[in-house]
Amino acid sequence: MPRSGQKRPQFALPLTSIEICAGAGGQAVGLHEAGFDHRALVEWDPYAAATLRANVDGWPGWDREKADAIRPMDVKDFLDSDLRKSLNLVPGELDLLAGGVPCPPFSLAGHRLGPDDERDLFPAALEIIDTLRPKAVMIENVRGILEPPEVFIDYRNSILDTLRGFGYLVPDVDKGLSASAQDAIMRKVWRRLDARDFGVPQLRPRAILVAIHKDAISPGNPGFLWPVRIKGDEATVFEELKSSMLSRCKEFWDKNQDGDPARPGEATGKTVFEKWKKQIMQASAAGRTVAPTLVGGSKKHGGADLGPTRAKRAWGELGVDGMGIANDPESCDPERDLFRPAGPMLTVAQAAAIQGFPGDWKFQGRKTARYRQVGNAFPPPVAEAVGRAIAAALRPQHREMLTRDYEMEAAAAPTDAVSQQLEISVPPPQTGFTPSQHRQGDFVGTSA
Repeated sequence: MPRSGQKRPQFALPLTSIEICAGAGGQAVGLHEAGFDHRALVEWDPYAAATLRANVDGWPGWDREKADAIRPMDVKDFLDSDLRKSLNLVPGELDLLAGGVPCPPFSLAGHRLGPDDERDLFPAALEIIDTLRPKAVMIENVRGILEPPEVFIDYRNSILDTLRGFGYLVPDVDKGLSASAQDAIMRKVWRRLDARDFGVPQLRPRAILVAIHKDAISPGNPGFLWPVRIKGDEATVFEELKSSMLSRCKEFWDKNQDGDPARPGEATGKTVFEKWKKQIMQASAAGRTVAPTLVGGSKKHGGADLGPTRAKRAWGELGVDGMGIANDPESCDPERDLFRPAGPMLTVAQAAAIQGFPGDWKFQGRKTARYRQVGNAFPPPVAEAVGRAIAAALRPQHREMLTRDYEMEAAAAPTDAVSQQLEISVPPPQTGFTPSQHRQGDFVGTSA
C-alpha cells in the first residue's frame, strides 16, 4: 500500500503513461500508485537507471526481462530510439506523458539561465508531446520557474502557447498584464504544490504543470481540478524518523562510541536517542515539525550532505548533524554516524523516508550516488495526488473514488481564490483523437 494509505486503483482498460527524466522513480512510484501503468521510463543517469531496473519488475506490464532492458538514455534521443518504436503508439493513444525536467536552469540557487541553459529540456519534452499527443501532460520542476513570476513569465507563456497550439486546454493569457496577474491566470494549469500538504514531512515546494487535451474531455466533465491537500493530520519528521532512529541506536544501547560496554558517564546509544528525541520534540513544540528541503547536490561538488548552511542549521534544531550522510546500519561507524556532538547523521534510507519513498525501494550505487538520487527526487505522495487528479479528469465516472482522500479545488475557482504562491521581488536576468480513442474504461477495483 502506498504511503498515502490508499489502495492502487485498477481499471479494466488501464491508464497508460510514459515518463521522461524519471530519475530514481519518485514520480513514477506516485503515478503507479495513482493507477497509471508505465509503458516506458526514460532516464540518462546510470545510477538512477539501475535503481529503476532494480524496482519495477512486477509492475503492470513489467517483468524481469523488461526491467533489465532499462538503460541510460538522453531524453533528446527518445523519439528516434528503438524503445519508442517498439511501443507502437499512435498519436492520442497514450494517456499521460510525465516527467521532471532538469531543475538547474530555473533553480533559485543557480544562475537561472532558463532557456539559455543547455540543460533545459522543455523543448525536448514539447517535441515528444507534439509527436505522441498524450491525453494529459504533467511536468514537474523547481518552484524557481514560477517565483518570482517576472523572471520566467515570457518563457512560461511560450510553453503554454505551444501546448495550446497542440490542442491542450490552457488558459489564454493577456501578455499586457503584469507578470503577477499573468501568473495568477496560469495557475489553472501551472502552480506550486507544497509536499508537506500531501503527507511528506518536508519543506519541499515544487512547480507542477498539468495540461489536458481538449479531445479527452467530454461534455459535462469539469476536467482537471487541483488537489489542495491530503485529508488528516500533517506528517511530522519526528514520527517519520522515530522508529528507524531507535533501531539504529538500539545496536549500541548500552555501548559507547567504540562499541564497547559503556563505563559510567559515557554516552551510549540510549543517551544518543534520548538526546535526539528531546531536541526534536522541543523543535516540534516550537512549531518546527517538518524537515528542511533535502538537496541532492551536484556531481561536481564533493560528497553528500544535508544542504547549505541554513539547512544544516535547521537540521541541527531537529537534533540531526547535517554535515554528511551516515553509513547504512550494517556498516555503521558509531563514532562517525551516531555519536556526534551535534547529533546522529541521517542514513540514505531515512532521507528516502522523508521524501515519501516506500521502505522497500532499493536505491543503487554507493552511498553518495544513492543519496543524490533521493535528494533530487519528486516525492511520490505528491505525484500520487496529482496523478489521481489527472486520472479523475480522464475517467470522470470514478472521480469520487480517486480523490476522496484529498481536499480538492472547487470547479471554476476564481483566480483570486487560487492558493497563493510566494513572490520574491528581484530584477529579471539580462539575458486529434478519433471517437474510438475516447476510452473511459470500467473501474475494476483497488489493489494493495
